[in-house]
Amino acid sequence: MRIATYNVEWFSSLFDSNSELYNNDGWSARYNVTRTDQTAALGIVFQALDADAVMIIEAPDQGKKQSTVKALENFAAHFGLRARVAVMGYSNDTQQEIALLYDPDTITATHDPQGEFSGATGAKGAPRFDGALRIDLDIDATEDLVVFSKPPLELSVITKGGFAFRMIGAHLKSKAPHGAKNPAEVMSFGIANRRKQLAQAIWLRARIEGHLAAGTPLMVLGDMNDGPGLDEFESLFGRSSVEIVLGHDTPNALFDPHAKQALSRKLSATPTSARFWIRPEKRFLQALLDYIMVTDDFRAKGAKWCIWHPMDDPKCWDQPELRDALVTASDHFPVTIDFDD
Repeated sequence: MRIATYNVEWFSSLFDSNSELYNNDGWSARYNVTRTDQTAALGIVFQALDADAVMIIEAPDQGKKQSTVKALENFAAHFGLRARVAVMGYSNDTQQEIALLYDPDTITATHDPQGEFSGATGAKGAPRFDGALRIDLDIDATEDLVVFSKPPLELSVITKGGFAFRMIGAHLKSKAPHGAKNPAEVMSFGIANRRKQLAQAIWLRARIEGHLAAGTPLMVLGDMNDGPGLDEFESLFGRSSVEIVLGHDTPNALFDPHAKQALSRKLSATPTSARFWIRPEKRFLQALLDYIMVTDDFRAKGAKWCIWHPMDDPKCWDQPELRDALVTASDHFPVTIDFDD
């Protein structure tokens, strides 16, 4: 059994208003990459993954002009993928949905949100992800309301072999300091936005704790966009979103080998899953942003992880077509977990 998480940069821009692939020589939303080139590259990557399920972060938009499910299923049909059925949860207004594309012959996956519906008034603890969380963000004895810009996707999954588990797809991201007029405002806005991101991580961890208490096999996967040593805010807040979601240094910690390596090697090289061009510095920045965190149920099934990094993984490097496709397709690289069904 193979499950992947893959953040596809601006997947939505590859589809027209009928959720059909443009597949033409117009520019995609990726810098200096045409729609044809990005589409073809994604086809090569998805075919090489040959996964039973792919949690797609930044999936095509769900709205009046596009359908996330229709777009993904059209994409799968175009490239003959066995992961050909799509399921999504709550849509958002960022044009970056969270959806699962899966093989119906090997697994069933159903959107199955947990928690009470809190609405705009919010609730403490772990309300449903399309509502609001009441939490004191800045220790001023006043509760704030936190919402997910991209509500996590909660799924009930059963494999053909009968292994039942929960899956949560997440995209935790701190907003850029839009509207800041000077360095002081940049810092102030940045701190406020990071507080909100950490609150989302606490919210997600509360849901995880509920599943752990029930003894439910669980997989949490996606783009956390925040990790050990990633930026200056870690020293301010003491821990990252990744550490919170993992439950790092607690008895009920989830496991991800790449996160473990990064957390245990503060001053040495760590795995990376994304590669960004830093325009002012004219260089690339690499970071570990994508994770597959699991309970020990998966490790007992011989779980093995892989970051499909075109320069770091020999199997990817030794296949020039795949290597180039991974660079063209997105600024993130897929992460997979293989385990026995």
